[in-house]
Amino acid sequence: MFSKIEVNGDGACDLYQWLREQTGGADISWNFEKFLIDRDGNVAERLNPMVTPEEIAPKAAELL
Repeated sequence: MFSKIEVNGDGACDLYQWLREQTGGADISWNFEKFLIDRDGNVAERLNPMVTPEEIAPKAAELL
């Protein structure tokens, strides 16, 4: 994706609509909000924008 897209509301991109639906429906608060997806395509966890990649690495490795 190279152009600006909507992530909340009625005009949200299909991917972000699905991610929100899978995690309780709350709006995405900021563009650095993170989602971990497991091998089967399920959302394993939704993470706060302040969580660092280093903090996520062990969880991501478990899902691979």
